[in-house]
Amino acid sequence: MDEHARHTLEARAPTWAPPLPDAPGFEHLVVETPGLRSHVATIGEGEPVVLLHGFPEHWWMWREVAPRLAAAGYRAVCPDLRGTGWTEAVDPRIGPETYLDDLIALLDALALERSRFLAHDMGAIPAAQLAYRHPERVRSLVQLSVPPFFMGFSPKLAPGFRHMPRLLAHRPGRSLDWLYDEGHIAHPPSAATVAAHLAPASRPEVDGAVRRIFGGMAIPMSLRFARGEYRRQRLHPPTLVVFGRLDHPWDESLIRRLCRDADRYADDFGLAFVDDAAHFIVDDAPDAVAELALDHFGRTTEPSPRTE
Repeated sequence: MDEHARHTLEARAPTWAPPLPDAPGFEHLVVETPGLRSHVATIGEGEPVVLLHGFPEHWWMWREVAPRLAAAGYRAVCPDLRGTGWTEAVDPRIGPETYLDDLIALLDALALERSRFLAHDMGAIPAAQLAYRHPERVRSLVQLSVPPFFMGFSPKLAPGFRHMPRLLAHRPGRSLDWLYDEGHIAHPPSAATVAAHLAPASRPEVDGAVRRIFGGMAIPMSLRFARGEYRRQRLHPPTLVVFGRLDHPWDESLIRRLCRDADRYADDFGLAFVDDAAHFIVDDAPDAVAELALDHFGRTTEPSPRTE
């Protein structure tokens, strides 16, 4: 790690505002890159796996998955993305490749030349962008609840973007707890769990970033996907895309049909579907997510972490 870019802070309640939610075994640090102070939670030692959270969550969404990776001999690195969690940005603007630029700077600061990636929802966007732009830095990728970028478009996918208008119209101060409805999660979380996920929204920087995230990144990237831009590129790193079987409209028959010619666009691609899980697949089925990730990562033999 570049010591000039890293500043470690003790994870004590008075240090972090709001206080970090409880997650035993994690260490917390701030990584400074140009214009950004990224909060990063880590656990384990060994080959790195970078875990990129979805919206509206943060590093804590990996609290059950990351320890499983650590027990298998990996070092789980869980950053808060710009506009989320406890990360602080000088420039509030967010564009289609802002998260990609942030990710590259973070990897450089941590001296992570080549890593595995496990990414959900919004976090899957920079992970996939990196896999296309810099495949030499991605040993393998597991992408959750987001279709592969090369997938053919169908009007039947439109309901999967039903949440976009409300997020684009988000007003600071309004809760995002409505996202945890039966259309997005199979097992409704407790009020305390939702509060832990949404606690950073008490920071104006985070609350004010909602429209920038979706207007500046999610919508433009969705349009690139719909236009088929990534069907003119090739995905080289081994990639597994995982959906919950209750994540409508991403049902298995439709996704498999739209990905039936994956060999034309990807070197090593697979699909998996998890029972009794919806869009918030990590919340619904953390054990299944961890098992699928470990199996996918284990298909490459260099280097070889210990198995459970």
